[in-house]
Amino acid sequence: MMDFPTANQSQTPSQPWAGQNGWSPASPVGPPCDPLPGFQQLSLSSPSDQRPRYQHLSNRGCQSGDLASFPPTDDARRGTLYSNNADHSVRRVSSTVPTASRGRRTPPCSLPLMTEGTQPGNLQQMPFYSPHSPYQGVSPHFLPPYTHQGPHQTHLPISSPSQCAPESSAGFTHILASPTSPVSQLPRWTDSGGTINEFVPNAAAQDRNITSQSPNSESRYGLDPELLPSVVKVIAEDAAEWGGKVFVSEPFSRLPPLATTSCIVEDRGSASPLAIRSASYCVPREGPTALLSRLPLGALVTPLAKLNGEKPLPVCNEPECVMGCGCCRAAMCPAMGWQDCGQRFYCPFCGKLSEVPWQHYQPTRGVEGVRVDKDNRPELSMGSYEILHSQRGEPAALLLAVDVSASAVRGGHLEFATQQILTLLTSLTREGGDALSDFRVGLMTYDSRIHLYDLSPALSRPHMLVIAETEDLQLPVREGLLVPLKDCIDSLDSVLQLIPQLSPECDESSGVPMEMPVKAGLAVLQALSCPGKLLIFHTAPLIEMGHTHSASGFFGANKPKSIFQPSEIAISLAKDCVRQGCGVHLFVLSQQDVGGAWPGHIPYLTGGALYTYGHLQGELDRERFSTDLKSIVETDTGYKAELRILVSKDMRVSGCYGLYIPESSPSRVAMATLDRRTTLAVELAHTRALDETRGVAIQTVLSYSTRTGDRRTRVHTLTLRCSPRLQDTFRQYQAQTLLTFYCKKIYCSALERPLQELREELQTEVTEALASYRKHCCSASVSAGQLVLPQYLRALPVYINSLRKSEVLLPGLRSSVHQRLQRRCQVLSMDTCSTSTHFYPLLLPPPLSVDRSGSPNPEEALRCCAASLEPGCLYLVHAPLTLLLWVGTQVPECTLAELFNASCFSSLPSGETKLPVLDNPLSVGVRSLIHTLNSEAPCARQLQVVKQGDACEEVLQRHLVEDKSPNGGASYADFLYHLHVNSVRVLQ
Repeated sequence: MMDFPTANQSQTPSQPWAGQNGWSPASPVGPPCDPLPGFQQLSLSSPSDQRPRYQHLSNRGCQSGDLASFPPTDDARRGTLYSNNADHSVRRVSSTVPTASRGRRTPPCSLPLMTEGTQPGNLQQMPFYSPHSPYQGVSPHFLPPYTHQGPHQTHLPISSPSQCAPESSAGFTHILASPTSPVSQLPRWTDSGGTINEFVPNAAAQDRNITSQSPNSESRYGLDPELLPSVVKVIAEDAAEWGGKVFVSEPFSRLPPLATTSCIVEDRGSASPLAIRSASYCVPREGPTALLSRLPLGALVTPLAKLNGEKPLPVCNEPECVMGCGCCRAAMCPAMGWQDCGQRFYCPFCGKLSEVPWQHYQPTRGVEGVRVDKDNRPELSMGSYEILHSQRGEPAALLLAVDVSASAVRGGHLEFATQQILTLLTSLTREGGDALSDFRVGLMTYDSRIHLYDLSPALSRPHMLVIAETEDLQLPVREGLLVPLKDCIDSLDSVLQLIPQLSPECDESSGVPMEMPVKAGLAVLQALSCPGKLLIFHTAPLIEMGHTHSASGFFGANKPKSIFQPSEIAISLAKDCVRQGCGVHLFVLSQQDVGGAWPGHIPYLTGGALYTYGHLQGELDRERFSTDLKSIVETDTGYKAELRILVSKDMRVSGCYGLYIPESSPSRVAMATLDRRTTLAVELAHTRALDETRGVAIQTVLSYSTRTGDRRTRVHTLTLRCSPRLQDTFRQYQAQTLLTFYCKKIYCSALERPLQELREELQTEVTEALASYRKHCCSASVSAGQLVLPQYLRALPVYINSLRKSEVLLPGLRSSVHQRLQRRCQVLSMDTCSTSTHFYPLLLPPPLSVDRSGSPNPEEALRCCAASLEPGCLYLVHAPLTLLLWVGTQVPECTLAELFNASCFSSLPSGETKLPVLDNPLSVGVRSLIHTLNSEAPCARQLQVVKQGDACEEVLQRHLVEDKSPNGGASYADFLYHLHVNSVRVLQ
């Protein structure tokens, strides 16, 4: 359901303003009264002319460590307010208000704007406030008293250290200054020691703030977006503190670096945050305290994450490894407590004592009872390690399924696809050595029938076996269907070269069922009892068995959305693939309507993915296809995986969210395949009060098979402290972790619940969390005009706003059903770093020299808003799934010649392109940076050039998450304001 009407839709005067801007039309919990009495009602004129009048509130001290005071726009003017009474008459109130646009020129980024309301002169067409709107009668500015100390100096009153007790880690408070404050008024911070520091922006930033503000980023309430908490600043500060340094991960350790910060992790008894990242590193001691915070308790689990700078984990042989608890099957870890001189150990996950087998017994030493062999055993001293089991399984196989139907032959895609497959397999035999040469490979083709190929090296040439009965699939032979690559490369060469020359025997105008090639590939793997990857190269129209619904009204109905969910046949087939360890990767080689069924359910539920291409005719599509194909084959993968999640006996696993088929218990997850980016969100809940001395232990035990058939168990254990103080819990949350957790939980519910309900629920949870922090974590009262945020959650509002107006939760006019379903699955499979970059992309000025062409510097990133774009510059927008290069209309011709080999702006290419290879510092630096960014992306991307003023600028606007969204989402400044208003209202 759209949050508000788009530009080409009419508005009726009775439509509430709240519903038009993505806010919940229902009032939040609490009495329906004005939380800020005495303030003038909001204007009902157009957004650009809504100006409140001001009244002053006292600024009382708050016992918080980090306080910031941000003035709004500094110039002021006289304005007129309009408000509606019961009989729709209009009255006029004179007041002094700030001007958001005086002296500002037209923004450099000429993005299409969405009409929100009517022209200010036409009062009859202006939308009226709903009588139930939670924002009616609330002033948009909260003004502490200020004192003039000279004709050109004003200072906000900051509580003295005696009034505001310093703390080690505290909240972030935002105070709006007087409308008469001059431009020289500066924000002030009170650090943990109580000293006052001034943050002085540079002149260029101040000039851009005054002259280059975009209407899309302007606040309805006079807030200056440049002075709101900044994501890029938070990321840069963390990178400056931890970048390239060593973070020691030990039990009860402090808050780790952000997921976007590259640092070295030293394992000293607790898992790396790359493997397990807790939502809060201090858990409330009691359940009611946790509920009081209104924030989730949980962790983000990436079982196969690359740790310690790609350094492999220590491996223990199963017979030599000290076994874990026999009651709950928890693996041995540093959280176990040793007793009776090492004869027994206490398990924190079930609370029981277990005897140590005599062959693994070692005495303990010291008061803490540490085993003497602790430093020599990874299972006793490290938070992450692997167990190599003695039994082995069948090695994994690579099975290729190629569509040879009439539409595939006519389309002309087969020749290129088969050439790329052959090129990749040949390179594996030459460059991979014996490891990849022993990789077993199989080949089959299909139209309305299945064609299997016997690739036995004993045969003079491959034999083709045709299976006409596809409903009850029976394999005629088993030998020769999967052969080591080094033994069948010649047979594969001959078959792949003949496939494009085949003549279609029948015309499948009705399409090919999606399940048919999956069933055939699964049958081959089952017959040979091995896991593997099934790569399907499809061209014909896809249909799904037993699916006759259409996709009309997608995400628009309030009833359960059965037409977007996988069918029972698809679910059953995906479960069979999970049991066998078969990961399905589907390549759709032609862009066409695939009907009401979406073909990506089975691939994503089995650890694979869906890859779609235009027509594989252009060079860019072919390059992307080659990159995707190579990445799939060479990526290290775990097969037939079983994940168990254990937590301390006083807590339980209440939910698990990610791309998998849910079972009866959320603490057990079965997956066909997974790789180093596969991440799940685990939600925890209290069963009783915790023991502060023992803290909370979280353990993940992943049993999986490697490509060579080795059976391994990877163990990650994280130990957290607990506290009875709610303030300690708030201080140990991170915005990026909460964003990823909320994203996985909300996106998992998007197929079953109305999207409007999910957006309202997300906004309510964050609002109540801020209200709880305001009420329980500030020992002294704070004025209603102060926005109070926990220190490490300063970036949470902009992240949550970006999530609420994402393409999945807030559909756009050009968002198709299949695009949104694919985007949902792509984001669900991301880790924390990729998720945070997806919802707040990096906006980077390209390097101008070879010296700056390396990894992107977080300190150089700009805020994601149109005000950051200058018409005389170039900017790269980096998100995990897209890479944009914005070019302003005033970029010098010499720069265009050096980078694009173009003479003028009008001759530049637009859309997906590839930069020419030119020998100059700018070209070398930009291409090097693009290569670095693409190497970090989870999938192949092509550079897309966006010219200022082009119609394709809407693509860029969706990534400027601090501005208003073209889909109808509110700007960051407006969303932050309404979060504050609602949080104050909740406390009334």
